[in-house]
Amino acid sequence: MKSINLKDLNNFELQTLLQTAIAPRPIALASTIGKNGNINLSPFSFFNIFSSNPPVVIFSPARRVRDNTTKHTLENLLEVPEVVIGNVNFDMVQQVSLASTEYEENVNEFIKAGLTMKKADLVKPPLIVESPVNMECKVLEIKHLGKKGGAGNLIICEVLKVHVREEFLDENEKLDQTKLNLVSRLGGNWYGKTSPETLFQVPKPLVTKGIGYDQLPNEIKNSTIFTGNDLGMLANIEELPKGNFSSDLEIHKNARTLLLESKINEAWEILKK
Repeated sequence: MKSINLKDLNNFELQTLLQTAIAPRPIALASTIGKNGNINLSPFSFFNIFSSNPPVVIFSPARRVRDNTTKHTLENLLEVPEVVIGNVNFDMVQQVSLASTEYEENVNEFIKAGLTMKKADLVKPPLIVESPVNMECKVLEIKHLGKKGGAGNLIICEVLKVHVREEFLDENEKLDQTKLNLVSRLGGNWYGKTSPETLFQVPKPLVTKGIGYDQLPNEIKNSTIFTGNDLGMLANIEELPKGNFSSDLEIHKNARTLLLESKINEAWEILKK
């Protein structure tokens, strides 16, 4: 394992390393307005949800690494502490990228990117019609993390109201993860896409307790066929099946095929002698 002393890296190298390693990251498309009425629209991938009650999201318009200047989004929020945050799907990602261009202060990125404004209900900045979900937010706090290029400015927001485009709802009027087709930010120019063919589910052991890796039979745990992921799935059951277990590698291969289809109970059945 290569160890990297961060003090040996310049600002750009450090930013590239962290943004590539900490990925994928959701994208906040932030709509803000200054006291002069100038509207700004810009994407930020330093973004996530940090509380559901109260509903709090945080994003960070960091100081530019290149010249240590601040972004219009931050300047607007210091004047008018309100923001609309839209999420970003594949159908709009190229327009969102265009909105990240460093236009002059009086330039409206909605117009430059060809995105549509709509009056919000509770805050001054406009909604983003193309975003599957819009969140009207008030800014609770702005926390400055430093004064050098690359330093973040945490915009801590309370979500006041959410708007969802109806085509992204399921038959129960709930957001459908498979329909959203959200994109995420990675390092460099790379993005990720959460399309239906790339989505998968992992059962969460919240109510029940899995037996754990340490309780797996040695015939299974020491197999040369199973990966760490495979063993994690096998260990995520409440009770070890009774009986003895096969060390036959062909049987292990057949069990692994079932695990790749998330058929955990069926895999355990054929692993028993």
